[in-house]
Amino acid sequence: MEFTYPDVGATLTGDRPAGYTHLRHSRVLRVPFEDAAEALMTWQAQRRVGLRPLPSAPRIAPGVEVTVQLAVLKAPCRIIWVIEEQDRVGWAYGTLPGHPESGEESFLLERLPDGRAKVTITVFSRPGSLLTRLGGPLVTLTQRLFLRLYARALDLYARPAGDQDQKM
Repeated sequence: MEFTYPDVGATLTGDRPAGYTHLRHSRVLRVPFEDAAEALMTWQAQRRVGLRPLPSAPRIAPGVEVTVQLAVLKAPCRIIWVIEEQDRVGWAYGTLPGHPESGEESFLLERLPDGRAKVTITVFSRPGSLLTRLGGPLVTLTQRLFLRLYARALDLYARPAGDQDQKM
């Protein structure tokens, strides 16, 4: 299957392709970089926000396909790029036919001098279906919410259960 947009890989190069909504959210996590990296590379950000990733492999790798489900909504994607370095870990996936959006989403962790991690989630997207066209600004608001929830989920997943904040 081919990607549903021509700008594949733009989240890695930092390009901001025209014709898309661009969103970015960063958060300094209160957990060690290694814990956050393991959570990120095993679909935990998606699982912890209530999504159901159905990947072709248990660990993130280039070319892995995943269908992310939320109730009856299905969003097929493919991993485009992966970085696994000592102080940076991340990946991006792009939309495939059947996804309600068209575009790319990336997750990048960077090790801070104190050993914690900073996560940056970047998205560029445009409607890929009638449903998202009709959703208009509500779709963008939902995307903004999910970026924040993903970052929070990485923080909560990697901390001991007794150390988690009560509010989400």
